[in-house]
Amino acid sequence: MAVDRDHVLRSAAALLTRKSTATMDEVAKAAGISRATLHRQFAGRDALDRALEALGIAECEAALEAARPDEGPAGDAVRRLVARIEPHAPLLAFLYSENQLFEGEELNEGWTRIDERIAALFRRGQSSGEFRIDLTPAWLTEALYGLLASGAWAVAEGRVAPRDFTHMVTELLLGGVRRPDAPAHPDTPARRTDDRERRADA
Repeated sequence: MAVDRDHVLRSAAALLTRKSTATMDEVAKAAGISRATLHRQFAGRDALDRALEALGIAECEAALEAARPDEGPAGDAVRRLVARIEPHAPLLAFLYSENQLFEGEELNEGWTRIDERIAALFRRGQSSGEFRIDLTPAWLTEALYGLLASGAWAVAEGRVAPRDFTHMVTELLLGGVRRPDAPAHPDTPARRTDDRERRADA
């Protein structure tokens, strides 16, 4: 019987994002196949991790395309990007913790492509005057990855409601990156408060 490799990968991702120390036996059970069948697909844990890495990169690149990072205000583009990545954040959080994926000369060039596109978004926000210029695009890219991973872990542990993920990540990030004189997003609580105050003073 043919094995659906994508099903196996996604089953492994679902398990490992909840339990990163899961054994190959547990991965096989989650996918509904034998360990021998799993081994024929992936020779070991490292091969499985590399396949999950490729899946994560593909999901990130698809999210970037859908988020249209070159369109509109940069802050809005960041919000769109986080919203698009949100369904894949648990997998990215797992990959983020797998240090061997980012060591030595075997770094997947897909991460470089993603880094460059996200950094370009932050650079665009700096050029337009939306974002402060004392924080480098490379650092802001790393900060975004860290918040995505932390948000995914917080949701998994029940400390943050899933529906709050995008708001929590984007508002914390943009609150730190936005220039003091740049307009806030009209839907943020702070802006709504200001509007109420102006109406009260009128």
